[in-house]
Parts: sequence; structure tokens; C-alpha cells
Amino acid sequence: MPNEGRERLVQQVVTESRRHYAAYTLFNQALADHLGLHPTDLQCLSLLSLEAEPLTTGEIAKLTGLTSGSATRLVDRLDRAGLVVRLSDPGDRRKTLVSLAPERVSEVDDAWDTPGDAFVSVLDDFTDEQLAVIGDYLHRTSAVGAEQAARLASGSADTRRTTRGLSGKTADQS
Repeated sequence: MPNEGRERLVQQVVTESRRHYAAYTLFNQALADHLGLHPTDLQCLSLLSLEAEPLTTGEIAKLTGLTSGSATRLVDRLDRAGLVVRLSDPGDRRKTLVSLAPERVSEVDDAWDTPGDAFVSVLDDFTDEQLAVIGDYLHRTSAVGAEQAARLASGSADTRRTTRGLSGKTADQS
């Protein structure tokens, strides 16, 4: 006999994860609007802030799921807005590295202050062990999300045959 309690808990996590994603998508849009940015631009800035070193446009494309051309246009927009700077790659003169513009970082960071404090306060009641589990869950689901995004973007035969869009057509019928 299956463990009904576990199945219920797993379903609760799946349901709440979907709600979390929807709420965070709305938050991301609202923060991007507040800063006068496109949500993808905001996510790129956020991802750049997590990296220890500047990234190439190709690396930005991989992190954001954009094509190389779209990533170049994204970096162009951020550069025109003064939010990133382009640097020559000392190891390969053909490459350009992208990093956050130091003089604008605090502006984006300041916009995160109030929401960031609110998100951190949610964690106040959790034990260290629970925080470790939450961190592990988020790390694992981020990896699965990246894998699934790559699978869907690859247009593999399995994806085309089994996935129906909102129109009800398979990718092969589009």
C-alpha cells in the first residue's frame, strides 16, 4: 500500500512550488517595471551579480536561455542603460566580457532592499536543519528546471510528439 501521507505531502510541495513560481514571476515583473527594465534584463543583472567573474555574452545566453543574438541585444540594452560594462577578455582578444557597472549596482541593490528583507523574514522561523533542506530543494529544483528548459528548447522528438501547446496542436503540427 502506497504511503498516502507522503503522496499528499509531495503533492502539496508540487502545488505550492507552482504557486511560488507564479508569485515570483509577478514579483519579478513588478520589480522590473519599478526599475524601468524588461524582466529578462532584470534577471540578467541578478545572474551577473551572482557570478564572481565577468561573463561572455555566450555564457549570458546559456544562463538566460536566450539565443546568442538575443543575448547580444540584451547586453546592448543594458550597456546603453549604463547597467553593464564590456571588458576585453585578457585571455582571448576575440571575446568580450560583461560585468555589472559598479556605479549602477547600488541602484539595483537598493530596489531589492525592502522585498529582500521581506523574503528573508519568511525564513526567520525555520531551524538551521530546515533551512538546509530548503536550500537543497531550491538547488535541486533549479537544476531540474534548467535541464527541462534545455530539453524543451532542443525540440527533441519526444518533446514534439508528446507536448501539446495551448492551441492543442503538437509541435509537429505547428
